[in-house]
Amino acid sequence: MIDGRIDAAEWSGATIVDQPFIQFVPDFGEESPYRTVVRVTQSESALYIAFEAFDPEPSRIAAAATQRDSGLRRDDSVFVAIDTFGDERTAYYFQTNALATQEDGRIADNGRTVDDRWDAEWRSAAMRYEDRWVAEFEIPFSILKYASDSPATWRINFMRKVPRRLETSLWSGPGESVWRVSSFGEISDIQLPVQESDPWVFIPYGLAVFEEGEDADFDAGVDVRWRPSTRFGVDLTLNPDFALVEADVEEINLSRFELRIPEKRPFFLEGNEMYQQRLRQFYSRRIGDIDWGAKASGKLGQTDFSTIFTAEDIDLDDGSGRRKADYGVLRLQQSLARGSSVGLLAANRSFAGDNAGSVGVDSTLFFTDRLGMTAQLLRVHGPASDGGLAWFVRPAYDSSTSHFHIRYQELDPGIKDDFNAVGFLRDDDRKEFDTNLGRTFWVKSGAVENIEASVNYNRYWSHEDVLRSWELDAEVEVKFRNGWEVEFGYIDEFKLFEKEFRNDRAVLEVGWSNRRGRSIDVYASRGVNFDSDLEIYGARAGWRVNDQLRFSYELTKLELDPDPDDESTLIHVFETLYSFNPDLFVKLFVQTNSVIDKENIQLLGVWRFKPPFGSLQVAYQRGTSDQGEQSQQGNSLFTKLSWVF
Repeated sequence: MIDGRIDAAEWSGATIVDQPFIQFVPDFGEESPYRTVVRVTQSESALYIAFEAFDPEPSRIAAAATQRDSGLRRDDSVFVAIDTFGDERTAYYFQTNALATQEDGRIADNGRTVDDRWDAEWRSAAMRYEDRWVAEFEIPFSILKYASDSPATWRINFMRKVPRRLETSLWSGPGESVWRVSSFGEISDIQLPVQESDPWVFIPYGLAVFEEGEDADFDAGVDVRWRPSTRFGVDLTLNPDFALVEADVEEINLSRFELRIPEKRPFFLEGNEMYQQRLRQFYSRRIGDIDWGAKASGKLGQTDFSTIFTAEDIDLDDGSGRRKADYGVLRLQQSLARGSSVGLLAANRSFAGDNAGSVGVDSTLFFTDRLGMTAQLLRVHGPASDGGLAWFVRPAYDSSTSHFHIRYQELDPGIKDDFNAVGFLRDDDRKEFDTNLGRTFWVKSGAVENIEASVNYNRYWSHEDVLRSWELDAEVEVKFRNGWEVEFGYIDEFKLFEKEFRNDRAVLEVGWSNRRGRSIDVYASRGVNFDSDLEIYGARAGWRVNDQLRFSYELTKLELDPDPDDESTLIHVFETLYSFNPDLFVKLFVQTNSVIDKENIQLLGVWRFKPPFGSLQVAYQRGTSDQGEQSQQGNSLFTKLSWVF
């Protein structure tokens, strides 16, 4: 039984790991002062893991997060990561805190990419005791892809976080990153099922929307998951529901380039970690509402693959109507030694008789534990820039406390529009140089706990050798043992658009955190931005009232002088969450943006009776939740039921 209690009979015969975890921070390579005992066992259908996290000060255990995938960075938590193919490059991870709040995700590129948007059905429970807290995990084999050889040997790692002393410690390693899959240990003699008895999962939904002044709208659709083998899966969606997604939070954009908005729609999240490139060839937010979609993903030998096909209706530029746009994406990644990889990605949109997108190769290479390189080369195709090239190369040095890289990149003129039919590129016509140096200094004693310093320099020219931009960005952050933090940053930059601009900005931020779910910080910034004097003031607060109730508030105020385009902005974002348990909660979200006269209110109640997919949701909303959009939606009531068969 998964209940947070380690019953001797239930865990009889389990493998026991009772050796000191090794610190990643603050004292790299030294034994953790906190004892952690891990038990591992299995049934025919699942892997079971139990953590005993001993603590001499149990009253200081931090447990504030109650919403799944809301982030456990500030909480005491335990974590297991599993490389089921032994490729030293990819892994699943599962994490929980003392409230049994779940977080899961996928690791790719030997830790360079970590995607917490992958979701699966697994169980966790936690319990606090006088001298420790206990967490139990049940991870079904059916949610994992793996080689079918049995008995199997998997690579695995266990991690524990103790935020009161900023400690992260691991069972195996530590490598130069906590996510470094090639540093995992091994677990052997796992008896695996060859295939699930029922490879099909159906997740239908029904949706009703009642908007003030509009006719009632009823809709239905279904997601289908087919897992014919332990290495391969197919996902189909018919009339997918994208109506009830988390609101996009308003933010100020001081640049002249497009903001990238994270994907939140379930269909696009499976395998999303494979598409996290520097030059993002596939950006799923380019695709709007779709009637259907198909996706296949898996592993052939040491090659990961993912392919997506879907379509949507798009308005024609001449206003003559709408026409269907067809999308196709193919991704391949081949594992190499030391957790390295080389990949291929092809993305295309077919619309109004034209094909646009890109085809390219990319690589992530690890020469040593600390020295590596990423690189990418692609060719853009389309009506505007057929044959245009984009490429970069970026050698880097990474350790537990230091980072240094040099990057050189070239983007041909005119490729942006065709590339952005499916991808995300802020700008083109660049020959670009970029370098960054960062270092964290840990202090053994005294008032200061650590000092983080970094400096980044970026410079780019057009292909006609006209200097278009340079930017120097420096930051220093000091963290004190009493929970206070002070950060100072300075930006100095040159930009060439319709004329030359010289911008600069100084930022001072002061904050406090009790490292148990309560924090407050304020910041102020002054400078010059595109011929206007700029002042930004802001404040953030996160407050855990108890295990059930927490709230957060963020204020951002931008003042420009002169302000001919009325861009001075005041943004409020308020959220409060009451959790009866991690799968039954009520959330109130309110945000305003003065520059676009936006007022968005969302009151959401969620009961996940079969988490994370089977749920009942009821929501009231006023105003649109899309970023940068004015509030045009009237008072609305949504209700949605999703089931799992």
